[in-house]
Amino acid sequence: MMMKNPAILSIFLQVAITTLIAQTPEKGNVTDIDGNVYRTVLIGKQEWMAENLKTTTFSDGTKILCVTGSAEWTGLNSSACCLYNNSENHADTFGVLYNWYAVSRGTLCPEGWRIPTDEEWKYLEGYVDSRYGVGDTIWNKTGLRGNDAGLQLRASSGWYQGRNGADPFGFSALPGGERLSRNGRFFVSGKNGFWWSSSGYSASFAWYRSIIYAFDQVCRSTHDKRFGFSVRCLRDKK
Repeated sequence: MMMKNPAILSIFLQVAITTLIAQTPEKGNVTDIDGNVYRTVLIGKQEWMAENLKTTTFSDGTKILCVTGSAEWTGLNSSACCLYNNSENHADTFGVLYNWYAVSRGTLCPEGWRIPTDEEWKYLEGYVDSRYGVGDTIWNKTGLRGNDAGLQLRASSGWYQGRNGADPFGFSALPGGERLSRNGRFFVSGKNGFWWSSSGYSASFAWYRSIIYAFDQVCRSTHDKRFGFSVRCLRDKK
């Protein structure tokens, strides 16, 4: 049925345009000290990298120790990074894996950017989840929480068994896998993604997030600081 009233038609078009704009992520970019350029996206009051960090140099110019051997990786209690399966091709898509000691230096992200705290991850989850909003107490729990924040944050391609995301906010999370602290093994790339927060939990553990291909939620937990996880950087919306 066609709308014959011009005023009603005008209001309808304005609402449709406003809705379309709201659903289109506002994007930008940022360059790290190594010259890698990353897409960025505005989500609520935060501006996030829409790709995993790839730098092998701290923003103060110090090189990050890149470790290939498993025995060396498991014995580290200082800053280090690695490429999943020691593969440059993997890093091009999924980024570099870092232990938490590299995160804790405070100079891993490009100047003006930072690694999100546990609380800043909670904000992101609440902002994108279709049921539980920012500030809901559910985000303080551990394990899989919420309704579908993981589905909203997953990239629209690249996930195991086609368990891709809706990605309406342009966060485009990819399953970069992890490197274990116990034996230096690389694990679950293509299936799971893991991201550090900058928030420590104890002398040996820190908070992180994971998105698992089989679930729509996001997992909040702690892990040994010697694990190798992906990193996303953010800054406050300008």
